Amino acid sequence: MTLAALVLITGSQLTAAPGVAAEETPSPPPGMEPAAPPPRIDGDDPGLKMRDGATLAEPRVLDVVSIVETEGGEERRQETPTSLTFALQAEVLFGKNSAKLTPEAGGRVSAIVAEIRKSNAKRVRVFGFTDNLGTYEHGMVLSKQRADAVHGVLSGQLNDAGITYEVRGYSEDYPIADNATEEGRRKNRRVEVTFPTGGGSPT
Repeated sequence: MTLAALVLITGSQLTAAPGVAAEETPSPPPGMEPAAPPPRIDGDDPGLKMRDGATLAEPRVLDVVSIVETEGGEERRQETPTSLTFALQAEVLFGKNSAKLTPEAGGRVSAIVAEIRKSNAKRVRVFGFTDNLGTYEHGMVLSKQRADAVHGVLSGQLNDAGITYEVRGYSEDYPIADNATEEGRRKNRRVEVTFPTGGGSPT
């Protein structure tokens, strides 16, 4: 496993299904939201201790994100102070160009179910993504079908009417790796499950 602390400045299509939340203006996937405005600091505040002649640098908002990825990149765990995201490569869940879950996929999804229960999360996002091969339209359909398939397993295993699900397909939008290489495309073909830690809303 490799661990990296990243600074992410973070910035879609939503269809409603039973037990799935619908929004008029869908939000971008976690990690892709616009950056929060920097805090305002008064450089003349008497309580601010600076040596003579020193000035404040321009304020910035830094979101420190912990990312743990398996050596082959099949699974990626991204944690912020308020949320947890699991990204599973499509190859570990589905056959090629398919939205039918493999028998091995159940164990991977069950591990995420355990984490959702542990966090007592009441809002879960399930987003599908593809690489840039094929048409964008086909990617939208396939990525949404794959997100739907994972959502079906999650909701079935959690069996909690109090959980709201947000399920979307993004096609090739929001890649996390370089689509110019097969290794990068493999990472981009994924399903992400995001939920808050501590019962809040995922950010």
